[in-house]
Amino acid sequence: MHFSSLLAVAALTTLASAAPVADNLRDLTYGDRTAYASAWNAGHAPPQQSYYPAPGGQGGYPPPPPPPSGGNNQPSPGNNGPGSPPPDNSQGIPAPPKQASDKPFALDNGFPTVPNPSDALTKINLAARGTLSNAPPPANPPSAQTLTSLKLIAFNELFETFYFTELLKNVTEGVKGYGFQDQALKKKVIDTLVAVQAQEQLHALNANNALNRFNAGPIKACQYDAPVDNFIDAIKLASTFTDVVLGTLADVSVVAGQNGDAGNIRGFTASLGQEGEQNGFYRDLLGKIPSALPFLTASLRDFAFSALNQNFVVKGSCPNIDTIDLKIFGTLTLETPGDIQPKDQNLDFSFPSGQNQGSGKLSLVYINQQNVPVVQPIQQLTAKGPDGKIRFSSPLPYTKNLMNGLTIAAVVDGEGPFPNITSVGAKTLFGPALIEIN
Repeated sequence: MHFSSLLAVAALTTLASAAPVADNLRDLTYGDRTAYASAWNAGHAPPQQSYYPAPGGQGGYPPPPPPPSGGNNQPSPGNNGPGSPPPDNSQGIPAPPKQASDKPFALDNGFPTVPNPSDALTKINLAARGTLSNAPPPANPPSAQTLTSLKLIAFNELFETFYFTELLKNVTEGVKGYGFQDQALKKKVIDTLVAVQAQEQLHALNANNALNRFNAGPIKACQYDAPVDNFIDAIKLASTFTDVVLGTLADVSVVAGQNGDAGNIRGFTASLGQEGEQNGFYRDLLGKIPSALPFLTASLRDFAFSALNQNFVVKGSCPNIDTIDLKIFGTLTLETPGDIQPKDQNLDFSFPSGQNQGSGKLSLVYINQQNVPVVQPIQQLTAKGPDGKIRFSSPLPYTKNLMNGLTIAAVVDGEGPFPNITSVGAKTLFGPALIEIN
């Protein structure tokens, strides 16, 4: 996935002021990232970061002095906005060394295990601006397929809690790449992330509570890694995986209806709408209109599960991932650099060699909006390269289909046609590659 294009100057003057530094990247990687979340949830200022990397990465020094004040109006390196850094060090606290943990993600309030009732849950509710539902569950036990959907929801929401916990910390502490010139905007972003982080906790707790009720859970947290090192890219990535969640929750609702679990659909669609509200905010931050499309792009549970495992989950770190009966497809990578422009063009992709290629009659399928999947030929297929990848290109028919917002690409066995996304999933070998155009 590629999230490296430049935004408009107007957006850059109000968003993150510090560009990433190639030799000092700040990945969102789980380490000790818990105390500040509870501090914010309790209404207190977060603790100050106390560790700063020493030259060569050995040990640490006390925090550096604040930037000098004065009339220096020269833009800072990597900053397209005017003026010198604001007093809160918008250039960012130097990023700490990348931390590793051999333990699954957890918060100091006990999450992902939070009793109901408890003081911890009360604090989460207050931060989330609402509560877990106290409505009785549907009269009939859920089907095996709906239990699988609940497992996927819990699996995803645990990751999202991690992601927004890390993002909130980075913004709050002004880590390099996450600073702001506009302090009012910074406050709005922090207020929003505090709520979102708590809301994602409630989503995960809700799914796992349902699984526990029927002795089918809980799904346990993994270790996670997200390949971003600055605020703009972090918001782009959040918008993209939220697009996938929106399409997937629609699929979850369809599967529930097909399996006699209509009573669960109201809760699924309540979460779907909430995630849509989140994405409107992320898109607005990126200078886009809040609503991407008249009808959002469809997705499948298998596509969401594959994307999570291919992009964010540390392999081998999930204690009970084997209880989630969903596919993990081979990885399909979009190799075309930069943001994809709204025009007809050939896109470059790759997938690893040595994996199942079905009958060998491969096609690329684009899924966009609620339209019939678009089947395109695979062109310029190359043999295995030194990186172990097989590369190819395929035309993107943007103009005819107005392929804005999220497009899901998948390599399938066969030439189609495919009447719907479900039939695409049944033949998918590699995917999803996630393409955003807007």
